[in-house]
Amino acid sequence: MTAPRVSIQAEDFDLSAEIAALRSGNKGVGAVCSFVGTVRDRNEGDAVSSMELEHYPGMTEKSIEAMVDEAFRRFDILGARVIHRVGLLEPLDQIVLVAVTSKHRGQSFQACEFLMDYLKTQAPFWKKEQTPQGARWVDARVSDDAALARWGITVQNA
Repeated sequence: MTAPRVSIQAEDFDLSAEIAALRSGNKGVGAVCSFVGTVRDRNEGDAVSSMELEHYPGMTEKSIEAMVDEAFRRFDILGARVIHRVGLLEPLDQIVLVAVTSKHRGQSFQACEFLMDYLKTQAPFWKKEQTPQGARWVDARVSDDAALARWGITVQNA
């Protein structure tokens, strides 16, 4: 059984196991590029003791799957894996994995960055941060017009 390309989960992930599964059985893989994001202890100048991430089940996976499809269209890649955690997370916890395989490093780097830019700016996640001033809900998507323009993605207003 092959691993899904996109997983939204509360559980932590094992980077080595995920990379091994992505490379498994494909002797054409010459490059693996991965990005692991972790929870910081500060945001917008305030201390953050924890955060809780929420998403729309089904809709979030579908939107990320569409971007993985787009990465396969744009770049000469062999495989891709995206894991995004939800639920209660604390500083230093892993929150996201984007991993891409290809024949050569350039395509892996570009596809990995493309997918991460999408996740950071467009994927439907919301977070509640615990700060010394109390809890606050924050749209987890960050406006980054330069990142989106680089990929030719236009912002779709709600």
